[in-house]
Amino acid sequence: MARTQGHGNPKWTRDETILALDLYLQLDGVVPSPKSASVIELSNMLRSLPYHQEAAKQPTFRNPDGVGFKLMNIRQVATGKGLGNVSSMDRQVWAEFGHRKDEVHRIASAIKTGIEVAGLEPLPEIDQELPEGRLLTALHVRRERNPKLRKLLLEARRGEGLCCEICEVTRQDLDTSMQEAMFEAHHLVPLADAGERKTKLSDLALLCANCHRLIHRAMVLHSRWVDIDHAREILRQASAHRRNSR
Repeated sequence: MARTQGHGNPKWTRDETILALDLYLQLDGVVPSPKSASVIELSNMLRSLPYHQEAAKQPTFRNPDGVGFKLMNIRQVATGKGLGNVSSMDRQVWAEFGHRKDEVHRIASAIKTGIEVAGLEPLPEIDQELPEGRLLTALHVRRERNPKLRKLLLEARRGEGLCCEICEVTRQDLDTSMQEAMFEAHHLVPLADAGERKTKLSDLALLCANCHRLIHRAMVLHSRWVDIDHAREILRQASAHRRNSR
């Protein structure tokens, strides 16, 4: 296999590694030639990711030879055999997803759809990358920050009183605009499914800013999607531990 001549290229991201792992698993661990259609297709896809527009101008960026090397690195992590410049990201993604073939394929399919969904509209900066990777996290945040959806959600919940669906905090003693400032829209649909459907009010939960950050952080720590019930349980356990430690 030829050298990639890719020194200086950005490090492989989590979602790029997931896409490579998906191909590896779909091929049952057989690493194809860089000239194969599957490797060339993946190379083109990686070069089309919206956050690599500048790097993709370089012919060495995620070229088929580089994709082939990445597949060999994944095989080395998976089998312990062969030579490879294995990265911490390779090991981390394999540890989380290496034995979840169907889940990896579902996430990879969502990332592919996400490339089209992202379009030309800038993606928001993110401070916490969820397990499905940067692109799906950014699309998730972009949906949650949609001011029209948040306005519709607030209007729908105003009649029953604005209340966080996790911690149940409410401040009905405050002015309406002050109350609304406390709350954010949280998308209930897992990232790997969100690109396939138009967001409805039933897809959203009203959370206080603290609980919204808590549920996103829990997803990072648990390396999987966390629903509202699980987030409530995390808070309940934390409260119980605090009471017992007094």
